[in-house]
Amino acid sequence: MAGTVEDSGNTAPSSPAGLRGADLALRVLLFAVSLSGLVVLVTAKQTEMVPLVLTPPFRFGPVPAQFKDSPALIYLLVALCMTSLYSLLTAATSVKSMSSSASCAKGIFVLILLDVVYAGIMASATGTAGAVAWVGLKGNSHTRWNKICNIYDKFCRHIGSATCLGLIASIILVLLVVLNAYSLYRRSR
Repeated sequence: MAGTVEDSGNTAPSSPAGLRGADLALRVLLFAVSLSGLVVLVTAKQTEMVPLVLTPPFRFGPVPAQFKDSPALIYLLVALCMTSLYSLLTAATSVKSMSSSASCAKGIFVLILLDVVYAGIMASATGTAGAVAWVGLKGNSHTRWNKICNIYDKFCRHIGSATCLGLIASIILVLLVVLNAYSLYRRSR
């Protein structure tokens, strides 16, 4: 029994450098992905000539499509902004903890909680934006919502790309939760 305790003390360092490096790399990647999604979403604008009157004589006019027209896309924008700022702040914290001898267990626990909250926010924002993108792509015949991606192709590509980047950000946040939970587990051994 005494040998087991001694062995576990030698094999489980309090905070391995590899886990810290992986944490920093994931946080930098999260910043890059969320900032890219933010830029792609903000540039989602397209104006097309569409019929304004659907009975003869037809009248055509320019109608813009912007991300600001949908509350779901505004929610995705806010979630991406928050996640970008959060990832930047926590990456700085991660760099600071790499230079110190060891990070405290309480700090790791708080990071796990915050990562879970941001993963939930990003997942819900991605889901709402994905639903809007799907209706724009396929329409909904039951509610007579027409598809718009056959007219606003560039706009739809931007929305789809921003939604995919939001999904990637959600996955990175889940990986950060798992990594920090494992780090906290290793610390407790």
